[in-house]
Amino acid sequence: MEKKYLNQIKSLALDMVDEANSGHPGIVLSAMPIIYTLYTRHLKFNPLDPKWLNRDRFILSCGHGSALLYSLLHYVGYDISLEELKRFRKLRSVTPGHPEYGLTPGVEATTGPLGQGIANGVGIALAQRYLNSLTNSLVNEDLMDHYTYVLVSDGDLMEGISYEASSLAGMQKLNKLIVLYDSNDVCLDGDLNKTFTEDVLLRFKSMGWQTILVNDGNNLDEIDRAIKEAKENTTSPTLIEVKTIIGYESINEGSHETHGKPLTKEDLNNLKTKWGLPLDKFNVSEDDLFEFRELFKERIQNEYLKWTDKYLECSSNEELKHIFAVLNKEEKENIPWDEFSYPNEDGELRNYNNLVMNFIADNSKLFIGGSADLASSCKTNLNNFKELNKENPNGKNIWFGVREHAMGAIINGLSLSGLKSFGSTFLTFSDYQKPSLRLNALMDLNSVYIYSHDSVMIGEDGPTHQPIEQLGTLRSIPNVNVFRPFDLNELIGSWKYIMNSDKTSCLIVNKNKTPLFNSLEIEDVKMGAYIISKEQNNLDGIIISSGSEVLFALEIQKELLSENIDLRVVSVPCLDLFETQSEIYKQKILPVGIKKIVIEASNDIGYLKYLTNEKYLININQFGYSGHKDQILETLNFAPKSLTDIVRNLI
Repeated sequence: MEKKYLNQIKSLALDMVDEANSGHPGIVLSAMPIIYTLYTRHLKFNPLDPKWLNRDRFILSCGHGSALLYSLLHYVGYDISLEELKRFRKLRSVTPGHPEYGLTPGVEATTGPLGQGIANGVGIALAQRYLNSLTNSLVNEDLMDHYTYVLVSDGDLMEGISYEASSLAGMQKLNKLIVLYDSNDVCLDGDLNKTFTEDVLLRFKSMGWQTILVNDGNNLDEIDRAIKEAKENTTSPTLIEVKTIIGYESINEGSHETHGKPLTKEDLNNLKTKWGLPLDKFNVSEDDLFEFRELFKERIQNEYLKWTDKYLECSSNEELKHIFAVLNKEEKENIPWDEFSYPNEDGELRNYNNLVMNFIADNSKLFIGGSADLASSCKTNLNNFKELNKENPNGKNIWFGVREHAMGAIINGLSLSGLKSFGSTFLTFSDYQKPSLRLNALMDLNSVYIYSHDSVMIGEDGPTHQPIEQLGTLRSIPNVNVFRPFDLNELIGSWKYIMNSDKTSCLIVNKNKTPLFNSLEIEDVKMGAYIISKEQNNLDGIIISSGSEVLFALEIQKELLSENIDLRVVSVPCLDLFETQSEIYKQKILPVGIKKIVIEASNDIGYLKYLTNEKYLININQFGYSGHKDQILETLNFAPKSLTDIVRNLI
């Protein structure tokens, strides 16, 4: 009976690929038995409550296999209609070419770029352990004891991010993380032995994982036994290698020809005939659907009702109710900003940031993150909390190690679980993170990517560590707010906005000594740009700056005022937010007909729309040097005196 249902689901997925004339049939025929077994015998889920907090998570890291996931989700009862399956890969359907979080019920993460899904899974497993410890400390019940399952392909495991993340998972002993490896010895271009010959099980074993081999990927009972064995392990994550045949039973089974193009009509009809199914497309029997769902209905209902009863017994705990409301995006955590204690002396902005982050951490149960082995440089350690690991599941500091790419995807997984996550490194190394950051924005998550060492002014480390193009690159990513505050007040304003935002945020903090300007308006940050220093009488021009360069602008304003050149200085802590303001506000800050000059230590050209032409954009369009920052600035004609001369000539 199960074989009949399995073939029906395969047939439906193949119909989707055929109808779209696009997609990946090979993985449908090789991997469907794996996730069929998972959903019908193990996965804890409820199609009527797809956001149930204690559901098991399944992530299709090999997102090109989306057709097999959508067809199975339809069969198990998620709100994905047959009509939407017919619209596979069509504009504005809920069945896009690769899974998209927030669009399709039952999809737990946006995947497609290989390797990202397994790293997301590590983040979700970390979040599960932390949240279970947190809720247990409040009500002495395991309310967040779910598993995280990930299906990976050979391609996923070729990507470096998968090993960065898997190494961390093994060290963290994430026993509720189970990775199912569709091992078919074929990749898009041909046989796997041309590119990938290592012993995967041995490599994972060396990283602290339990490893299990399933020799027959079509044997549901063998797959079932492997998953049971994985769940019994309480000391490490598990990799289950399932040997499969790509395009199984098709004319080109075992060949890369089945990877990324529809089967021929003859091939598809032959398969349906062999399986005893009608030849017409999208032929789904309602009776068969009902009978199929009866296979696991009692199991998933019992699991759901058991958890619901347990939660209701604990729901009198107001703190628990608030935490669950935040995780469900029904409420926000309330940070008592009025209680923040200001320092009494000038200091580096990254040190101020440490004060602010620790204030947030002390007042937020769900603020958690770490650094890529740079916490002592980025100053992002949460001082009152332990390192997060198996021995300290309620710790808040994650030691990501030198794994920037995986860190980005892991904090995505933390955010997918409802946590306010952050990760920190140097701005130059944002290049390592960009694929993960882009997916964070695509998923409408609200992680915080923190970057220090933000310009050539870091000095002696030289051009390898001095960012030039990175600021503009981050600003160019849709759905991301990039904050580059000047001082402590702008920093607090940035964090106030970030903590209430549902969008991806990048926070860029410098390591330069920054004066305290307690008169500045923190609330102005939400406008993106504001007048930090007005003209005295007649407005002769406007200097626009962000970050450390605001101090340069203020010095230039003062110097030129003595020459009867009256300037306004506009600080831009977040250009992205300024772009969203009304034209009335923009005109108030940057009125038409007044010369405007931008001073910023990057090569970002995003300001050009506010300038007459590019000569009014004073930035840095070359790599820097190793040396003292003052010497570097002079060499690049970016020292305050040089900038003053340039501004004077432009005005």
